[in-house]
Amino acid sequence: MGPVTNERPNMNNTFFQRRAIGALLVGTALAALAGCAQMGSMASKVTGGLALSGAQEVPPVTTSATGTSYIAIAGDGSVAGNVKTSGIVATMAHIHMGPAGQNGPVIVPLTKSGDNEWNVPSGAKLTPAQLAAYKSGSLYVNVHSDAHKGGEIRAQLKP
Repeated sequence: MGPVTNERPNMNNTFFQRRAIGALLVGTALAALAGCAQMGSMASKVTGGLALSGAQEVPPVTTSATGTSYIAIAGDGSVAGNVKTSGIVATMAHIHMGPAGQNGPVIVPLTKSGDNEWNVPSGAKLTPAQLAAYKSGSLYVNVHSDAHKGGEIRAQLKP
């Protein structure tokens, strides 16, 4: 047992301090869990790191050009991301609707943001039919050049 003193601890301050710290810790933990849940759900929708190549074009193209697609498609059809390229003087880039081995119409034109980068425009969103096509593996991204006007490199987007 410790020494006896006439001082009384300020119970009200200690109680409220502990309660505030506890609430802060609970709030921080909840925010961290919410952030992890959001990251996990978005990560499952990112069709990123997909390699674009001439071999995936229809018909196949012999080229040394390469690219990488970092496209995210959310459950509501919202689209975000970009495509980065090398070894190509690109003239256009798009997301098209069409299964592997077939060409299809442009559904999201990408905007050039640098010599080797194309971005999805802000606010881009798929229609329900386009979202269904994405879920079945029937969307692709390709990059066009003057040498290959129909597309020089391509990657099929994967849900």
